[in-house]
Amino acid sequence: MQKEGIIIKTTGSQYTVRCDDGERIICTIKGNLRLKDYKSTNPVAVGDKVVFEIFEDGTGRIIKIHDRHNCIVRRSTKLSKISHILASNVDQIFLIVTVAFPRTSTGFIDRFLVASESFQIPTILVFNKIDIYEESLQAFHDELKQVYEKIGYTCLETSALTGQGIEEMRNRMKNKINAFAGHSGVGKSALANALDNNLNLKTGDISLVHLKGKHTTTFAEMFELSFGGFLIDTPGIKEFGMYNLKKEEIALFFPEMKALLPQCRFFNCTHVHEPGCAVKEALETGGIDPSRYQNYLNIISGQEMEDEEWQIR
Repeated sequence: MQKEGIIIKTTGSQYTVRCDDGERIICTIKGNLRLKDYKSTNPVAVGDKVVFEIFEDGTGRIIKIHDRHNCIVRRSTKLSKISHILASNVDQIFLIVTVAFPRTSTGFIDRFLVASESFQIPTILVFNKIDIYEESLQAFHDELKQVYEKIGYTCLETSALTGQGIEEMRNRMKNKINAFAGHSGVGKSALANALDNNLNLKTGDISLVHLKGKHTTTFAEMFELSFGGFLIDTPGIKEFGMYNLKKEEIALFFPEMKALLPQCRFFNCTHVHEPGCAVKEALETGGIDPSRYQNYLNIISGQEMEDEEWQIR
């Protein structure tokens, strides 16, 4: 007998599949089932829609993976040219960031947004731990938030401790497949618990030595939300890098640059040294934020920045 369902949890060689009627089946995978398009350490990911056969003992075996319309990928920690798929088929991503404790760099944010833009995955920036900001941090936060709102990104301010912004997040997540992403320590699990107290996810502390988060989520898992929809909680990622994007395409995924490309004198303008470049002119007049432009230069030069190596496909 064959059934269909969605992968909600992976642990080594076993996969938990949720059927449409809510039944959960523990499955293995057919030996010759492999990904067609790219190398990966895991053939099946949370969010995958699969076909499986059921055995007499109630377990199953996955025999087919339906095509994905997107997926979140990171490089395997030990194999730099091999990817690890964290989640697939998401409706939107909430990128959880903090301006301190730990600090999320703009380089990480911009690389993430370029990747999500390239596959048209709506991404919402969530500035978490808003309750701990003192005056100087608040000023920096306000400035950073304005940079991203100006170019069209939705930015939320949240605190799992005080409940600020939680109801708005619930409204945006309802009846959708949502993914949380961000560094370890930014409060993804605490936010999830505040959104739905039935989740009871493990939360962690910040290292007092490095002011960075300690891993509490070690693998991606999909949770059903009591108010409707699903949440995929992904492990905290230290690094983020581009995957399969050409250098000349990168400006297309900076919305503020994309709008100016038709005004550049040369159709193949790199926005670095050419005369008549509308992007550089906007940079001089304040139309483009200097940190965004610098991060663009870092990306096209192939410069890998510390703490950044995420991918989305």
